Amino acid sequence: MTQPFLYSVERTVHAPISKLWTAWTSAEELEEWYHPTDLKSLKGATTSELKVGGLWSCGVEVPEHGFIAYFFGKYLKIEELKKIEHTLHYTQSKDEFEIKDFETPSHLIVLDFEDHDQKSWVKFSQFGTLPEGEEKLAQAGMESYLDSLELFLTGN
Repeated sequence: MTQPFLYSVERTVHAPISKLWTAWTSAEELEEWYHPTDLKSLKGATTSELKVGGLWSCGVEVPEHGFIAYFFGKYLKIEELKKIEHTLHYTQSKDEFEIKDFETPSHLIVLDFEDHDQKSWVKFSQFGTLPEGEEKLAQAGMESYLDSLELFLTGN
């Protein structure tokens, strides 16, 4: 089943493609930056089994609203240094996160990468459905994630 396009965000970073790729695919590195700039990752919740059918997961602490945002999914397509496609499931329930029920509704995430010599480009595209008005919030949130990625890659 094809899911409708929701939005995309893109960023050029001052880092080689191999460093950008590792930031997206290493559990240790994902846990360091995969959160909006004003939030933090839940330590110990991040995994990345970089193979088709492999699991990825993470948690983001949202203390202002009193919950943890849990994300998980499976890798669907991997073209090294070029493309990643994976599902994205979301819950605020620790129990649901631990079970990782892949039958729950999900989105499709497509990550495109390009090497621009010592700079790299990434495009994050999300497909699926969201309640009215939440598309812009999701897009703004992902812009903040990419701000965190850029800070992580440049050491600032």
